[in-house]
Amino acid sequence: MIVDAALSQSIYSYLGRIKDPETSAYITSDYMTQFATLENAVDSIFYPKEFVVSTKDGEVVADSCVLSILLNKFTGDSLATMKMTMYELDKPVEEGKLYYTDFDPEAEGYIRTDGLKRNVVFSVVDMQQNDSTRNANEDNRSISFLLDMPYKDKNNKEYDNYGTYLMRTYYEHPEYFKNSHTFTKNVCPGFYFKTTDGVGVMAEIVATRISVHYRYKRDETLYLDYASFYSTEEVLQTTHIVNDKNRIEEMAKETAWTYLKTPAGIYTEVTLPIDEIKMNHENDTITSAKIVFHKMNDKTELAEELLKDPSTLLMVEKDSLAGFFEKHKVPDNITSYLANLSTSYNSYTFGNICALINYMYTNKKDGGPNYVAEHPNWNKVVLVPVQTTTTTSTSYYSTTSSISAVNNEMSITSSRLVGGPDNQHEPIRISIIYNKNK
Repeated sequence: MIVDAALSQSIYSYLGRIKDPETSAYITSDYMTQFATLENAVDSIFYPKEFVVSTKDGEVVADSCVLSILLNKFTGDSLATMKMTMYELDKPVEEGKLYYTDFDPEAEGYIRTDGLKRNVVFSVVDMQQNDSTRNANEDNRSISFLLDMPYKDKNNKEYDNYGTYLMRTYYEHPEYFKNSHTFTKNVCPGFYFKTTDGVGVMAEIVATRISVHYRYKRDETLYLDYASFYSTEEVLQTTHIVNDKNRIEEMAKETAWTYLKTPAGIYTEVTLPIDEIKMNHENDTITSAKIVFHKMNDKTELAEELLKDPSTLLMVEKDSLAGFFEKHKVPDNITSYLANLSTSYNSYTFGNICALINYMYTNKKDGGPNYVAEHPNWNKVVLVPVQTTTTTSTSYYSTTSSISAVNNEMSITSSRLVGGPDNQHEPIRISIIYNKNK
């Protein structure tokens, strides 16, 4: 099942370009982010103006301003030389809408033509650092832009740097900083980060940060301070994916197996044999139904290194696929389920989908003679690679974890599953346990 675009909603953003060893095509990822301020914490963002000693001609200035992209992990060559361009947005990307991975802020006219723009050449591992510094920062990798050049706002007012613009705007209009919405609307619409050159690495972005450094004096003591603005899940972030649609279409035509491929690539559609399962068991109760999808282990060494297998699959009714993500649902173990990859058995096991089988059978039985014609996907589900977010709660007696969010897998993954009309392996089986009703 070809996926032209997936809902761009994830706890991570992605940046880079990599050559897919399975398709020899390039996958490119860019991202846009806004920045958050803490609700009702205006007074604590910058120190009171009368104490600030970073000044010029009697006006507050920032000593420096740094924009940092904080990396979580990466796929590919950590030494690959990449180039990106950072663009300031002209206006906030509209809230309250759904954005998919084909959303391009540049093509949609969100870039400020006379705004802040910086190019940077980077690699995931900074070879300009000495070994000890590099090793110490291994878990805190980042890509940074100095924003210390003169900056003009949209009213053509000039500031020493972007940090100075933020500080003076704060002191003149603290109400603009009262929450993320007012900050995005009145101060900083956000930035777009575009991969412009290089190939070999895809970086997973955990956060983007603007840091404004300045000095203040209190009780004759000089202090160095800074204010930071982060991208968070509370503000809008979008990832733009460019994939080779022609190669994806060619892969999807394969009949001897089936694919799972992200980002925005291929899902696997499954037709469940509901009628066969219920045949001669119309009055019996299904108490267990286990289905196992086996993974094929025939990747090349390069593909094995670059294309990790999806760690978690969502099984969801085909007609409910879009709504599942758009409505921020989590699996209910009736019409949607999760399965994790077992590396020991090279498979994804859905332990008990009996509720789904009963649900589909009942819908068909009660839906009338035209139900199948009107609902051609009545017995179809889709396997979708996903990322999950878990919430942990602790009480006096125990600690429990629950799935709080399920999003499309946006990193580069690929797996071939046993299946398809020309499958040469053992067929996929559903193990059923019936409770005989006398």
